[in-house]
Amino acid sequence: MGIALGTFVSADVEIKRQRTLSSPWVHAAMQTFTPDSSVVSDVIPSANYGDRRNNRAPDMIVLHYTGMADAESALTRLCKPGTEVSAHYVVLEDGRIVQCVPEALRAWHAGTSTWGDDTDINSCSIGIEIVNGGHDWGYPNFPARQIAAVIALCRGIMLRRSIARPRVLAHSDVAPHRKKDPGEKFPWRLLANSGVGHWVRPAPIARGTRDGDGLAPGASGPEVVALQEKLAFYGYGAPRNGLYDTATMEIVAAFQRHFRPERVDGVADASTLATLDALIASMPQMPAHLTPLPPHSMT
Repeated sequence: MGIALGTFVSADVEIKRQRTLSSPWVHAAMQTFTPDSSVVSDVIPSANYGDRRNNRAPDMIVLHYTGMADAESALTRLCKPGTEVSAHYVVLEDGRIVQCVPEALRAWHAGTSTWGDDTDINSCSIGIEIVNGGHDWGYPNFPARQIAAVIALCRGIMLRRSIARPRVLAHSDVAPHRKKDPGEKFPWRLLANSGVGHWVRPAPIARGTRDGDGLAPGASGPEVVALQEKLAFYGYGAPRNGLYDTATMEIVAAFQRHFRPERVDGVADASTLATLDALIASMPQMPAHLTPLPPHSMT
């Protein structure tokens, strides 16, 4: 039995916000909760959640695509007991927003992932799943109404939680060796124009350059160390061994998906390197506990 999404029409907004869609597997302790955000249209409680470890308050937003055939399949997987996966929010193609886990609790959306010194991304983040088939299901464009809803949701969370713009990330940023979502079609520029996320205009790809131009797998030496240190400074879990290995290539590809999506090939060409430098140079002031030390190549 699937989940039937409904539109609630009520003069009493608070009743609407507390009302829950029926589901045969709703966890007893999660049958009702008031949404954290005023833009939420429906509540479908997930059975998959826990407490945030060490009482960590969320200071990060991680954006995903669902990567499934449709919204109903995604919501079923995110809410049904035993799947061991969930998210705080799901944003549908038509702009409706479903909340599945209260923000105060730890949803299971990031898996094995890191960013900077954080190794338990589920405990420090709020996970937002955006309904989109992803690379395995034709990877359609994200509808404008859906992106507008993502922006509204993120802006509210950032305001309530004092989340810095560079802490709005892609799943592929925090798990570059496993994930591609929300992918190169996701319009990060539109989000940044509305104050959501950190972004700079990508440096142009020089005409006539080939995929193999620039630093590429197999390279080694000080230039590779400098690249790895800059990626690590921004937050990526990059090695610092001076070898352009598979791990480095996957992290460069993740960086490109987010910040230089015109060509995602894992090759650190001049455009990629210039975009990374511009991104670091434009980093806003961060809270002291989140401010990394500059890489050796920048001191």
